Amino acid sequence: MIRGGDIVKGTCLLQKGQPFLVIEREFHNPGKGTAIARIKMKSIKDGSVLTLTIPTQQEVEDATVDIQSCQYQYADTEFYHFMDNETYEQYEIPIAEMADKKFYLQENEVYELAIWEGSVIDVRIPYKMVFTVAESEHYIRGDTVSGATKPIVTETGLTVRVPLFIKQGEKILVNTETNEYVERVN
Repeated sequence: MIRGGDIVKGTCLLQKGQPFLVIEREFHNPGKGTAIARIKMKSIKDGSVLTLTIPTQQEVEDATVDIQSCQYQYADTEFYHFMDNETYEQYEIPIAEMADKKFYLQENEVYELAIWEGSVIDVRIPYKMVFTVAESEHYIRGDTVSGATKPIVTETGLTVRVPLFIKQGEKILVNTETNEYVERVN
C-alpha cells in the first residue's frame, strides 16, 4: 500500500485488478480540507487511461515491481534492446509501447527497467541527462536582447531551446521532465 502523497510519476498502482503506470501527477492543496493528488495513469495491458483524485493521506494498492539496471544496446524497426550487465539477460521492448522514450535513450547508457510479472512495463529515464548538440543555427552574439534562446537538436533527435552561445558539438545538461536546458557541460 502507498499513500496518495507518496505517489510519483513512474509508480505502478493496481486498479481494477490491472497494473497502471502513473504518467502524470499533480498535487492540490485547497484552503480548506485535505490536500489531494490528481493522478493520470495508463494501463500496462491495454493502454487505456484512468484519472483518479486521491486524498494524500489515503492509501491505494501499489503493484510489486522489480527494478533492474540494464544497458541500452540499440533499436531496430520494432524493438528497443536492453541487456542486464550482470546476468547478460536480454530484454526486447516494443517501440510502440515506449515511443515517448526514444529521444532519451542513448546507446551504452544504463537505465532502470521496471518489470512486472516478467514483462518490462517502463524504462525509467534519469531526471537530468547530458546530450551532445548535433544541429545548431549560428547566431552572432549581441544580435538580440538578453535571455534570447534558439532551438537545437541533440544526437538523439530531441529539440531543446538553449542560450545563443551554445554551439554544435557541445554537451548540455537537460531536464528530462520539462525538456529544458539546465547548463553547459565541460
